[in-house]
Amino acid sequence: MALAVEIGDWHRCSGNTIGAFVGLVPSEYSSGRSRAQGSITKTGNTHVRRLLVEAAWHHRARYVVGKTMRDRWELATPAARARGDDGNRPLHARWNTFRERRNRHVVANVAIARELAGWCWSLAVLEE
Repeated sequence: MALAVEIGDWHRCSGNTIGAFVGLVPSEYSSGRSRAQGSITKTGNTHVRRLLVEAAWHHRARYVVGKTMRDRWELATPAARARGDDGNRPLHARWNTFRERRNRHVVANVAIARELAGWCWSLAVLEE
């Protein structure tokens, strides 16, 4: 709910640009043929970025659909219900990939948050 209130019109972004809109893309220093990426830009809405980063930490633990989640899915539309499970599994799998590569957890979490932003965007603009 907070994402919807903070972002407002989801149609002003695309799945590729929502990460930049909330400042979850790496900064870039380039000159000629050299290209170096730095830390995230942190531009955009700070509250949305914080919510996404906090939500991304929840995808680190083993993915189990509990009773509360199943009850919430019963209230959702069939299309949103299918997208819910199809989105959570890949995010957890991505965490496992970062863990296997021994990436720093905070860097991995920001990458998951960026993907989560795109997934939330796809749910928000979903036509039924």
